[in-house]
Amino acid sequence: MKIAVEEFTREHFERLEEERLAVYASKSSRAKRARGFVLPMEGDARTQYAHDRDRIIHSRAFRRLKHKTQVFVPYEGDHFRTRLTHTIEVSQIARSAARFLNLNEDLTEAIALGHDLGHTPFGHSGERVLDRLLRESHPGAGGFKHNYQSVRVVDRLEKRYEEPGLDLTHDVREGIFKHTLWKRSYPFPLDWPEGLHLESGGSLEAQTVNWCDEIAQQTHDLEDGLPLTEEESIEALEISRVVRAVRPAGRDRTVRRTSLIRGMIAVLTADLVEASRARIEQWLEASRISTSDDFYSWRERLPGDLVTFSEKGRGYYRELKDFVYRHIIHSFPVSRYDGHARRVLAGLFRAYRENPRLLPDYVLMTLRDQLQVRFLREVALRDVDREAEEKYFPRPEFYRAIADHIAGMTDSYANEEYRQLVTE
Repeated sequence: MKIAVEEFTREHFERLEEERLAVYASKSSRAKRARGFVLPMEGDARTQYAHDRDRIIHSRAFRRLKHKTQVFVPYEGDHFRTRLTHTIEVSQIARSAARFLNLNEDLTEAIALGHDLGHTPFGHSGERVLDRLLRESHPGAGGFKHNYQSVRVVDRLEKRYEEPGLDLTHDVREGIFKHTLWKRSYPFPLDWPEGLHLESGGSLEAQTVNWCDEIAQQTHDLEDGLPLTEEESIEALEISRVVRAVRPAGRDRTVRRTSLIRGMIAVLTADLVEASRARIEQWLEASRISTSDDFYSWRERLPGDLVTFSEKGRGYYRELKDFVYRHIIHSFPVSRYDGHARRVLAGLFRAYRENPRLLPDYVLMTLRDQLQVRFLREVALRDVDREAEEKYFPRPEFYRAIADHIAGMTDSYANEEYRQLVTE
């Protein structure tokens, strides 16, 4: 059977979206990006969201996630999650949920794959350290949050095209931004706030990634931290009892534990989908929405709680999260490494701040262009300190550039920089 050529065009797949997806799903034919639609090469039938997904996967920031800590230090165990494996798990869970909700899977996947691109080395402790250091460095330097930084990465810091960033669609940028909490007033230099819809709760695909990120995080943190917990206390959780009613505990300890984790993911995802479908249908009816056009008229002011758990599911989630934080996140091994992260990042920030010549050339060249100053490598050595004191230290962009550089580091690179610049 010969397949018609027109079945492999972007327009064909956009029509399929209109025909198959729910009226409340985002449609790639309606997507916008700052520099206009991607012009495909001959034979390229990818939708705009599929282009974004691929741009994220091929970015350097995505590859660096392989060497960034999630909770446990990867080199202390072969099977601990990294920021990359966490991202892949979020993507898998989110795509499944999007399929059940009849949402746009390409958009959901792109958001999930890009949601942590701005994360620091050493997990959330690194994020807290950079936030404090920035706030203390200069009144205008602002703060640091990884979802804001992720948007900064895709808008400005990635270098793959003539223009800065990856030029993603606004829907993907918004989803990356809104996978966790945000505030319109947060002191962070968003270069292009257009398209982020700061007053909206985010697309339903973005809301789906938000909760699937939580599902992945709590369940895989529990699995990675199992040696720190008592099996009896885990089995006593309400969600464990729900899982065991369907999947009784077996004799093999490893299989018993992995079966429990899989069951938790299944229970939470199923509850999320079922409860969200009911809430979305109620909202559609109350808002008198029956077409995609109707839905898009609400697109910039969507409620942020259309995708969420039921009361019962939220209870499961809260109990699990409290357990993980009490027994794993606040455990001695994790807390000890958090202390190491604070020392390393604070030491690096201080070293770069006191001696900008320690920054790599690409950072100094960026500052040259941004601040309209001389490239520090071209300044006579006897004049470097005065140049830095007069032209660099008074500017908040200098401290933001240091934060950009540190946030992009992998754990191993940060440790090596600390060893060379601070301890030797």
